[in-house]
Amino acid sequence: MLLTHEHNELRRTITRWVEDEINPHVDEWEAAGIFPAHEVFRSLGKRGLLGINKPEEFGGLGLDFSFSAVMAEALGAIKAGGVPLAIGVQTDMCTPALAAHGSDELREQFLRPAISGDYVGCIGVSEPGGGSDVASLSTAARKDGDDYVISGTKLWITNGVQADFCCLLANTGDGPIHKNKSLIVVPMKTKGVSIARKIDKIGMNCSDTAQIFFDEVRVPQRYRIGEENMGFIYQMEQFQVERLWGALHNAAVFQRAIDITVAYTKERRAFGHAISDNQWVGFRLAEMQTEVEALNALNWRGVEQILAGEDATRVATMAKLIAGQLARTLPDGCLQFWGGMGYSSESEISRIYRDARLTAIGGGANEIMLQILTKYMGTFAR
Repeated sequence: MLLTHEHNELRRTITRWVEDEINPHVDEWEAAGIFPAHEVFRSLGKRGLLGINKPEEFGGLGLDFSFSAVMAEALGAIKAGGVPLAIGVQTDMCTPALAAHGSDELREQFLRPAISGDYVGCIGVSEPGGGSDVASLSTAARKDGDDYVISGTKLWITNGVQADFCCLLANTGDGPIHKNKSLIVVPMKTKGVSIARKIDKIGMNCSDTAQIFFDEVRVPQRYRIGEENMGFIYQMEQFQVERLWGALHNAAVFQRAIDITVAYTKERRAFGHAISDNQWVGFRLAEMQTEVEALNALNWRGVEQILAGEDATRVATMAKLIAGQLARTLPDGCLQFWGGMGYSSESEISRIYRDARLTAIGGGANEIMLQILTKYMGTFAR
Protein backbone atom coordinates (compact mmCIF):
# COMPACT_ATOMS: atom_id res chain seq x y z
CA MET A 1 0.00 0.00 0.00
CA LEU A 2 1.03 3.61 -0.52
CA LEU A 3 1.98 5.29 2.75
CA THR A 4 0.98 8.88 3.36
CA HIS A 5 2.79 11.89 4.78
CA GLU A 6 1.11 11.12 8.11
CA HIS A 7 2.54 7.58 8.10
CA ASN A 8 6.02 8.89 7.39
CA GLU A 9 5.76 11.54 10.11
CA LEU A 10 4.76 8.85 12.60
CA ARG A 11 7.80 6.79 11.60
CA ARG A 12 10.08 9.79 12.07
CA THR A 13 8.56 10.55 15.48
CA ILE A 14 9.14 7.00 16.71
CA THR A 15 12.65 6.83 15.27
CA ARG A 16 13.63 10.06 17.04
CA TRP A 17 12.16 8.75 20.29
CA VAL A 18 14.15 5.52 19.96
CA GLU A 19 17.40 7.35 19.24
CA ASP A 20 16.97 9.92 22.02
CA GLU A 21 15.29 8.01 24.84
CA ILE A 22 15.78 4.26 24.34
CA ASN A 23 18.98 3.21 22.59
CA PRO A 24 21.27 5.15 24.97
CA HIS A 25 20.00 2.92 27.81
CA VAL A 26 19.55 -0.54 26.29
CA ASP A 27 22.97 -1.88 27.29
CA GLU A 28 22.27 -0.98 30.91
CA TRP A 29 18.82 -2.58 30.76
CA GLU A 30 20.17 -5.73 29.13
CA ALA A 31 22.74 -6.09 31.89
CA ALA A 32 20.06 -5.58 34.54
CA GLY A 33 17.75 -8.13 32.92
CA ILE A 34 14.81 -5.70 32.99
CA PHE A 35 13.84 -2.25 31.73
CA PRO A 36 11.64 0.38 33.47
CA ALA A 37 8.40 -0.43 31.69
CA HIS A 38 6.25 2.17 33.45
CA GLU A 39 8.73 4.93 32.68
CA VAL A 40 9.10 3.93 29.03
CA PHE A 41 5.37 3.38 28.54
CA ARG A 42 4.45 6.76 30.06
CA SER A 43 6.88 8.37 27.63
CA LEU A 44 5.10 6.63 24.76
CA GLY A 45 1.69 7.43 26.24
CA LYS A 46 2.44 11.16 26.31
CA ARG A 47 3.02 10.95 22.57
CA GLY A 48 -0.18 8.99 21.95
CA LEU A 49 1.80 5.98 20.72
CA LEU A 50 0.22 3.28 22.90
CA GLY A 51 -3.26 3.81 21.48
CA ILE A 52 -2.68 4.46 17.81
CA ASN A 53 -5.63 2.38 16.61
CA LYS A 54 -7.62 2.44 19.86
CA PRO A 55 -10.92 4.33 20.34
CA GLU A 56 -10.61 8.07 20.83
CA GLU A 57 -13.18 8.04 23.63
CA PHE A 58 -10.70 6.08 25.77
CA GLY A 59 -7.63 8.14 24.92
CA GLY A 60 -6.58 6.51 21.65
CA LEU A 61 -5.88 8.18 18.33
CA GLY A 62 -8.56 6.25 16.45
CA LEU A 63 -6.29 5.58 13.45
CA ASP A 64 -6.38 2.44 11.34
CA PHE A 65 -4.08 -0.57 11.65
CA SER A 66 -1.70 0.69 8.95
CA PHE A 67 -0.37 3.21 11.47
CA SER A 68 0.17 0.44 14.01
CA ALA A 69 2.06 -1.44 11.29
CA VAL A 70 4.33 1.55 10.76
CA MET A 71 5.01 1.65 14.50
CA ALA A 72 5.84 -2.07 14.53
CA GLU A 73 8.43 -1.47 11.83
CA ALA A 74 9.83 1.72 13.38
CA LEU A 75 10.44 -0.03 16.70
CA GLY A 76 12.87 -2.27 14.81
CA ALA A 77 15.44 0.49 15.38
CA ILE A 78 15.59 -0.38 19.09
CA LYS A 79 18.86 -2.18 19.76
CA ALA A 80 17.42 -4.64 22.28
CA GLY A 81 14.51 -6.85 21.30
CA GLY A 82 13.01 -7.01 24.78
CA VAL A 83 11.79 -3.40 24.70
CA PRO A 84 9.74 -3.55 21.47
CA LEU A 85 8.45 -6.98 22.51
CA ALA A 86 7.05 -5.45 25.70
CA ILE A 87 5.54 -2.54 23.78
CA GLY A 88 3.95 -4.89 21.25
CA VAL A 89 2.38 -6.90 24.06
CA GLN A 90 0.85 -3.69 25.41
CA THR A 91 -0.46 -2.36 22.10
CA ASP A 92 -1.29 -5.39 19.98
CA MET A 93 -1.46 -8.48 22.16
CA CYS A 94 -3.18 -7.83 25.50
CA THR A 95 -5.47 -4.92 24.56
CA PRO A 96 -7.09 -5.61 21.14
CA ALA A 97 -9.88 -7.78 22.58
CA LEU A 98 -10.40 -5.34 25.44
CA ALA A 99 -10.73 -2.47 22.97
CA ALA A 100 -13.04 -4.40 20.62
CA HIS A 101 -15.25 -6.33 23.04
CA GLY A 102 -14.82 -4.88 26.52
CA SER A 103 -17.60 -2.98 28.25
CA ASP A 104 -17.27 0.80 28.54
CA GLU A 105 -16.67 0.39 32.28
CA LEU A 106 -13.90 -2.14 31.70
CA ARG A 107 -12.27 -0.04 29.00
CA GLU A 108 -12.38 3.05 31.19
CA GLN A 109 -10.79 1.15 34.06
CA PHE A 110 -8.05 -0.69 32.15
CA LEU A 111 -7.77 0.39 28.50
CA ARG A 112 -7.48 4.11 29.20
CA PRO A 113 -4.52 3.75 31.62
CA ALA A 114 -2.92 1.21 29.26
CA ILE A 115 -3.09 3.81 26.48
CA SER A 116 -1.69 6.56 28.72
CA GLY A 117 1.12 4.26 29.90
CA ASP A 118 0.06 4.40 33.53
CA TYR A 119 -0.74 0.67 33.44
CA VAL A 120 1.46 -2.08 32.05
CA GLY A 121 -0.45 -5.06 30.69
CA CYS A 122 0.36 -8.69 29.99
CA ILE A 123 -1.43 -11.53 28.21
CA GLY A 124 -2.01 -14.76 30.13
CA VAL A 125 -2.43 -17.64 27.67
CA SER A 126 0.58 -19.99 27.79
CA GLU A 127 0.85 -22.55 30.59
CA PRO A 128 3.47 -25.09 31.71
CA GLY A 129 1.54 -27.85 29.95
CA GLY A 130 0.98 -25.99 26.69
CA GLY A 131 2.13 -22.85 24.94
CA SER A 132 1.00 -23.02 21.34
CA ASP A 133 -1.78 -25.50 22.21
CA VAL A 134 -4.18 -22.84 23.46
CA ALA A 135 -7.23 -25.09 23.62
CA SER A 136 -5.62 -27.40 26.18
CA LEU A 137 -5.11 -24.81 28.91
CA SER A 138 -6.20 -25.82 32.42
CA THR A 139 -6.54 -22.51 34.30
CA ALA A 140 -10.16 -22.33 35.42
CA ALA A 141 -12.51 -19.61 36.61
CA ARG A 142 -15.57 -20.82 38.50
CA LYS A 143 -18.52 -18.62 39.38
CA ASP A 144 -19.21 -17.69 42.97
CA GLY A 145 -21.98 -15.14 43.31
CA ASP A 146 -21.04 -12.13 41.17
CA ASP A 147 -17.38 -13.14 41.03
CA TYR A 148 -15.05 -15.50 39.24
CA VAL A 149 -12.63 -17.48 41.39
CA ILE A 150 -9.55 -18.28 39.32
CA SER A 151 -6.94 -20.98 39.90
CA GLY A 152 -4.07 -22.03 37.66
CA THR A 153 -0.61 -21.17 36.39
CA LYS A 154 0.57 -19.11 33.45
CA LEU A 155 4.09 -19.33 32.02
CA TRP A 156 6.28 -17.31 29.61
CA ILE A 157 4.34 -14.14 30.45
CA THR A 158 6.03 -11.09 28.91
CA ASN A 159 5.75 -7.99 31.16
CA GLY A 160 4.58 -10.35 33.90
CA VAL A 161 6.89 -9.02 36.62
CA GLN A 162 5.90 -5.37 36.14
CA ALA A 163 2.33 -5.72 34.87
CA ASP A 164 -0.63 -3.99 36.51
CA PHE A 165 -3.19 -6.23 34.84
CA CYS A 166 -3.37 -9.49 32.94
CA CYS A 167 -5.71 -10.31 30.06
CA LEU A 168 -6.23 -13.90 31.17
CA LEU A 169 -7.67 -16.77 29.16
CA ALA A 170 -9.37 -19.32 31.42
CA ASN A 171 -11.90 -22.12 31.24
CA THR A 172 -15.31 -20.84 32.35
CA GLY A 173 -17.49 -23.73 31.20
CA ASP A 174 -17.68 -27.48 30.65
CA GLY A 175 -18.43 -27.40 26.94
CA PRO A 176 -16.17 -28.13 23.94
CA ILE A 177 -12.62 -26.84 24.41
CA HIS A 178 -13.08 -24.11 21.79
CA LYS A 179 -16.33 -22.91 23.37
CA ASN A 180 -15.63 -22.99 27.11
CA LYS A 181 -13.10 -20.20 27.59
CA SER A 182 -13.35 -16.53 28.51
CA LEU A 183 -10.94 -13.61 28.55
CA ILE A 184 -10.90 -11.95 31.97
CA VAL A 185 -9.00 -8.86 33.10
CA VAL A 186 -7.19 -9.67 36.35
CA PRO A 187 -5.51 -6.85 38.32
CA MET A 188 -2.10 -8.18 39.31
CA LYS A 189 -2.31 -6.88 42.88
CA THR A 190 -5.39 -9.00 43.57
CA LYS A 191 -5.04 -11.38 46.51
CA GLY A 192 -3.89 -14.80 45.34
CA VAL A 193 -1.83 -13.55 42.37
CA SER A 194 1.88 -14.23 42.82
CA ILE A 195 4.95 -14.02 40.62
CA ALA A 196 6.54 -17.44 41.01
CA ARG A 197 9.74 -16.51 39.23
CA LYS A 198 11.36 -14.28 36.65
CA ILE A 199 12.64 -16.53 33.87
CA ASP A 200 16.26 -16.33 32.69
CA LYS A 201 16.42 -16.56 28.89
CA ILE A 202 19.06 -16.82 26.17
CA GLY A 203 17.76 -13.64 24.53
CA MET A 204 15.30 -10.79 25.03
CA ASN A 205 17.24 -10.20 28.25
CA CYS A 206 15.68 -6.88 29.25
CA SER A 207 12.15 -8.23 28.79
CA ASP A 208 10.78 -9.48 32.11
CA THR A 209 9.22 -12.89 31.58
CA ALA A 210 7.32 -14.47 34.45
CA GLN A 211 5.62 -17.56 35.71
CA ILE A 212 2.46 -16.49 37.53
CA PHE A 213 0.35 -18.42 40.04
CA PHE A 214 -3.38 -17.76 40.51
CA ASP A 215 -4.55 -19.23 43.80
CA GLU A 216 -8.30 -18.77 44.34
CA VAL A 217 -8.11 -15.29 42.82
CA ARG A 218 -11.45 -13.51 43.11
CA VAL A 219 -12.43 -10.91 40.49
CA PRO A 220 -15.87 -9.53 39.53
CA GLN A 221 -17.57 -11.18 36.58
CA ARG A 222 -17.91 -7.71 35.07
CA TYR A 223 -14.13 -7.94 34.42
CA ARG A 224 -14.86 -10.51 31.70
CA ILE A 225 -14.20 -9.23 28.19
CA GLY A 226 -17.26 -9.65 25.98
CA GLU A 227 -19.43 -12.72 26.11
CA GLU A 228 -18.80 -15.69 28.34
CA ASN A 229 -17.14 -18.69 26.65
CA MET A 230 -16.18 -16.58 23.62
CA GLY A 231 -12.61 -16.16 24.85
CA PHE A 232 -11.05 -18.64 22.44
CA ILE A 233 -12.54 -16.75 19.49
CA TYR A 234 -11.43 -13.40 20.88
CA GLN A 235 -7.93 -14.75 21.46
CA MET A 236 -7.71 -16.04 17.90
CA GLU A 237 -8.60 -12.52 16.75
CA GLN A 238 -5.81 -11.16 18.94
CA PHE A 239 -3.39 -13.71 17.52
CA GLN A 240 -4.15 -12.49 14.01
CA VAL A 241 -2.99 -8.99 14.97
CA GLU A 242 -0.14 -10.22 17.18
CA ARG A 243 1.36 -12.44 14.51
CA LEU A 244 1.19 -9.79 11.82
CA TRP A 245 2.66 -7.20 14.21
CA GLY A 246 5.51 -9.60 14.94
CA ALA A 247 6.20 -10.26 11.27
CA LEU A 248 6.24 -6.52 10.50
CA HIS A 249 8.57 -5.80 13.38
CA ASN A 250 10.92 -8.67 12.62
CA ALA A 251 11.21 -7.66 8.98
CA ALA A 252 12.55 -4.31 10.19
CA VAL A 253 14.97 -6.03 12.56
CA PHE A 254 16.18 -8.30 9.73
CA GLN A 255 16.73 -5.22 7.57
CA ARG A 256 18.84 -3.67 10.33
CA ALA A 257 20.85 -6.90 10.54
CA ILE A 258 21.55 -6.74 6.81
CA ASP A 259 22.42 -3.03 6.88
CA ILE A 260 24.92 -3.28 9.74
CA THR A 261 26.45 -6.40 8.16
CA VAL A 262 26.92 -4.68 4.80
CA ALA A 263 28.68 -1.83 6.61
CA TYR A 264 30.84 -4.20 8.65
CA THR A 265 31.92 -6.34 5.68
CA LYS A 266 33.14 -3.18 3.96
CA GLU A 267 35.29 -2.32 6.97
CA ARG A 268 36.54 -5.77 8.00
CA ARG A 269 39.59 -6.94 6.08
CA ALA A 270 41.09 -10.40 5.58
CA PHE A 271 43.94 -11.48 3.31
CA GLY A 272 44.44 -7.89 2.21
CA HIS A 273 40.86 -7.26 1.07
CA ALA A 274 37.54 -6.17 2.53
CA ILE A 275 35.26 -9.10 3.32
CA SER A 276 32.69 -7.54 0.97
CA ASP A 277 35.10 -8.10 -1.95
CA ASN A 278 34.27 -11.80 -1.80
CA GLN A 279 31.55 -12.35 -4.37
CA TRP A 280 29.80 -15.02 -2.30
CA VAL A 281 29.33 -12.55 0.57
CA GLY A 282 27.54 -10.15 -1.74
CA PHE A 283 25.45 -12.97 -3.22
CA ARG A 284 24.32 -14.19 0.21
CA LEU A 285 23.43 -10.70 1.40
CA ALA A 286 21.47 -10.17 -1.82
CA GLU A 287 19.52 -13.36 -1.10
CA MET A 288 18.76 -12.15 2.40
CA GLN A 289 17.57 -8.79 1.09
CA THR A 290 15.26 -10.55 -1.34
CA GLU A 291 13.82 -12.66 1.46
CA VAL A 292 13.09 -9.58 3.57
CA GLU A 293 11.43 -7.81 0.65
CA ALA A 294 9.23 -10.85 0.05
CA LEU A 295 8.26 -10.93 3.74
CA ASN A 296 7.42 -7.24 3.64
CA ALA A 297 5.17 -7.75 0.62
CA LEU A 298 3.26 -10.46 2.49
CA ASN A 299 3.12 -8.33 5.64
CA TRP A 300 1.54 -5.38 3.92
CA ARG A 301 -0.90 -7.60 2.07
CA GLY A 302 -2.08 -8.68 5.52
CA VAL A 303 -2.36 -5.05 6.60
CA GLU A 304 -4.49 -4.30 3.56
CA GLN A 305 -6.79 -7.20 4.38
CA ILE A 306 -7.30 -5.91 7.92
CA LEU A 307 -8.04 -2.43 6.58
CA ALA A 308 -10.61 -3.94 4.21
CA GLY A 309 -12.30 -5.75 7.10
CA GLU A 310 -11.27 -9.13 5.74
CA ASP A 311 -10.05 -12.16 7.67
CA ALA A 312 -6.26 -11.90 7.52
CA THR A 313 -5.58 -15.10 9.45
CA ARG A 314 -4.16 -17.03 6.49
CA VAL A 315 -1.79 -14.27 5.36
CA ALA A 316 -0.80 -13.34 8.93
CA THR A 317 0.00 -16.98 9.58
CA MET A 318 2.16 -17.18 6.45
CA ALA A 319 3.96 -13.98 7.42
CA LYS A 320 4.57 -15.27 10.94
CA LEU A 321 5.87 -18.56 9.53
CA ILE A 322 8.32 -16.87 7.17
CA ALA A 323 9.47 -14.47 9.88
CA GLY A 324 10.10 -17.44 12.17
CA GLN A 325 12.03 -19.27 9.48
CA LEU A 326 14.16 -16.24 8.65
CA ALA A 327 14.82 -15.69 12.35
CA ARG A 328 16.69 -19.00 12.33
CA THR A 329 18.76 -18.32 9.21
CA LEU A 330 19.17 -14.61 8.46
CA PRO A 331 20.80 -13.40 11.72
CA ASP A 332 22.97 -16.53 11.67
CA GLY A 333 24.10 -15.81 8.11
CA CYS A 334 24.88 -12.20 8.96
CA LEU A 335 26.76 -13.16 12.13
CA GLN A 336 29.01 -15.48 10.14
CA PHE A 337 30.40 -12.52 8.19
CA TRP A 338 31.36 -10.79 11.45
CA GLY A 339 33.68 -13.63 12.40
CA GLY A 340 34.82 -13.67 16.02
CA MET A 341 33.28 -10.25 16.64
CA GLY A 342 29.90 -11.72 15.76
CA TYR A 343 30.31 -14.29 18.52
CA SER A 344 31.07 -11.57 21.03
CA SER A 345 28.16 -10.41 23.16
CA GLU A 346 29.22 -6.80 22.65
CA SER A 347 28.32 -6.79 18.96
CA GLU A 348 24.93 -5.64 17.73
CA ILE A 349 24.53 -8.63 15.45
CA SER A 350 24.96 -11.11 18.32
CA ARG A 351 22.07 -9.52 20.20
CA ILE A 352 19.86 -9.70 17.11
CA TYR A 353 20.88 -13.36 16.73
CA ARG A 354 19.82 -14.15 20.32
CA ASP A 355 16.67 -12.07 20.40
CA ALA A 356 15.28 -13.06 17.01
CA ARG A 357 15.28 -16.78 17.81
CA LEU A 358 12.09 -16.34 19.87
CA THR A 359 10.18 -15.51 16.67
CA ALA A 360 9.91 -19.16 15.68
CA ILE A 361 8.44 -20.04 19.10
CA GLY A 362 6.49 -17.16 20.64
CA GLY A 363 2.95 -16.34 19.52
CA GLY A 364 2.60 -19.83 18.06
CA ALA A 365 5.53 -21.99 16.99
CA ASN A 366 6.42 -22.47 13.33
CA GLU A 367 4.89 -25.94 13.46
CA ILE A 368 1.56 -24.48 14.59
CA MET A 369 1.65 -22.01 11.70
CA LEU A 370 2.11 -24.94 9.32
CA GLN A 371 -0.76 -26.79 10.98
CA ILE A 372 -3.06 -23.79 10.54
CA LEU A 373 -2.08 -23.42 6.90
CA THR A 374 -2.66 -27.09 6.12
CA LYS A 375 -6.20 -26.68 7.45
CA TYR A 376 -6.75 -23.82 5.02
CA MET A 377 -5.39 -26.02 2.23
CA GLY A 378 -7.57 -28.98 3.22
CA THR A 379 -4.57 -31.25 3.73
CA PHE A 380 -4.53 -31.38 7.54
CA ALA A 381 -4.76 -34.84 9.06
CA ARG A 382 -3.99 -36.34 12.47
